[in-house]
Amino acid sequence: MHRGALAVVDADGGLRLALGDIDRPIFPRSAVKLLQALPLVESGAAEQFGLGDAELALACASHIGEPVHVQTAAAMLARTGLDATVLECGSHWPYSEAAQRAMAVRDEAPGPLHNNCSGKHAGFVCLGCAMADAAGSDRRAFLTGYGKPGHPVMREVGAALQATTGWDLSKTVVATDGCSIPTCAIPLRHLALAFARVASGQGLRPGHAAAARRLRRAIAAAPQMVAGTGKLDTLLAQRLGERLLCKVGAEGVYCAALPELGLGLAVKMDDGNNARACEVVMATLAGSMLTLSADEAAFVQGFGDAPITNRNGLRVGRLAASDGLRAALVRS
Repeated sequence: MHRGALAVVDADGGLRLALGDIDRPIFPRSAVKLLQALPLVESGAAEQFGLGDAELALACASHIGEPVHVQTAAAMLARTGLDATVLECGSHWPYSEAAQRAMAVRDEAPGPLHNNCSGKHAGFVCLGCAMADAAGSDRRAFLTGYGKPGHPVMREVGAALQATTGWDLSKTVVATDGCSIPTCAIPLRHLALAFARVASGQGLRPGHAAAARRLRRAIAAAPQMVAGTGKLDTLLAQRLGERLLCKVGAEGVYCAALPELGLGLAVKMDDGNNARACEVVMATLAGSMLTLSADEAAFVQGFGDAPITNRNGLRVGRLAASDGLRAALVRS
């Protein structure tokens, strides 16, 4: 059994569904990458460097390091006249096994472009370069330490988080995320509110509202970029388009915007389990809340009630939402 909490909120802060403790601050990690990308679009940096759907989707991504992800992140940097040496996200092997194997055959070591956050960081670099140009500063020099809390780039990112969530980040716990930028503890209620605002534009200043619409469209148009082959965020975006924008975060966090309903949701599993717990809950919520065709409902249900097979191909169990969760969704 996997225990957690979830909140479904409208753009006015009205609570549509609450299960568990939704007012305890948690670290959303990568689930808020779209919120962190709002300044990239609002500032005009995305337009200045000619970023299209693929690049903007990658700026919101936790990608698996497939060649298209690596190449797109490199292309974003090239448009600023810089390269991967400017990235401060660190390096790790791609999460894609196929990409790992291909690199091993070439005797190639991973670099920062293979980091699942390289698209987000490339977006930060584009934002920082636009800010440097406006200040008449050298781009590379200006970007030094861009991931630190006091850097102008991170101040813009933090301001977007605070504006969308309505949570005072100056009074919350701040840690360092895996890619070396700050991660702020925010309650599920406020995370869901932010994504309701992303879904509807209500409660956002005009620049953020326009940026949210642009990023939603980009992810729907280039779903492969936001995660990768076989990943739930990509699969749901491919099938449902702009009707559902969902983003996973490390340690059992999921946030989503439902534009047709003007709602946002946020989930946290206490044990930090993603694939066997948080994804099941996310799929169950999507299947319950959205109006889907029979084929779409069956597709989504496949993730909310999935068989478990052993190494011999025998079905030995299933992953499914609890009766309690399903009953709560019916009541809501």
